[in-house]
Amino acid sequence: MTTLRKLRSDYHVKLGQQVIRFSTRAGISYPNFADCSSRSSVLIANGIAEALGVPRQTSIQIPAQSAGALFENLTCEFIEHTFTAISRMRPGKWKYLTSQTQISRFAQYRHLKVLDDLVRDNRDLSTALGQDYLVTPDIVVARNTVSHNDINGQTTFLDHPGIATLTPFLESNRSPALPFLHASVSCKWTIRSDRSQNTRTEALNLIRNRKGRLPHIVAVTAEPLPMRIASLALGTGDLDCVYHIALDELKTVCRALPSCEDQAEMLLTMIDGDRLRDISDLPFDLAV
Repeated sequence: MTTLRKLRSDYHVKLGQQVIRFSTRAGISYPNFADCSSRSSVLIANGIAEALGVPRQTSIQIPAQSAGALFENLTCEFIEHTFTAISRMRPGKWKYLTSQTQISRFAQYRHLKVLDDLVRDNRDLSTALGQDYLVTPDIVVARNTVSHNDINGQTTFLDHPGIATLTPFLESNRSPALPFLHASVSCKWTIRSDRSQNTRTEALNLIRNRKGRLPHIVAVTAEPLPMRIASLALGTGDLDCVYHIALDELKTVCRALPSCEDQAEMLLTMIDGDRLRDISDLPFDLAV
């Protein structure tokens, strides 16, 4: 039997094998999700890596862009496995995609494809509007439309062709029938102020440009410094919540380091304020 604890542990093992690498500077070893110029970042990141039992691989370094892509793929895999395991709580036909899927491929944002075509053919419109509205999330969770057979099952509920003709959830009402964007997940291996702003901008565009239900808008990070996580997590109105790959381990490490009292205090502020959760909480929040 596969448990959530086992899936979380497997996720960490794969991150350790495929993404996390160690470097040495001034005689101090640190993992590649630490900022080597910050003593607190190095201490906390090393503590998390030790708590997760990550092997100290140093032989083959991974470029930052490649590490980010691997992080996205493994996080998408974790979401798919965990969300599928609780499918009885949120039944449906689901898709889990990476590779920067444009939101115009989903029902709530299909009108943006028309706008994009107009902008491409008109320089004045392109200058005036730009293309910020075409968000490409790192990970998307999508739900497929349903047929009359899916709805009726063993009993006839939809019994007339003139009923419920406008809802895009019925595949017969739209051609092509596009899936619904259920969740947009931004993956941030580490966090810097400019990256936080980009994530918030993408979230606001998802909110403003939809026609229909708002998808879940979340971020997942391995950033070790709570103060930097706060640049993304604090405040409301854009992101639903931020999820850390190892929040319990992060809490334990911050409490154990006397020099990181301010970081520990900020961490508790975000947790108590419902702005930061563990990766294991994400599948249940997506089921709402």
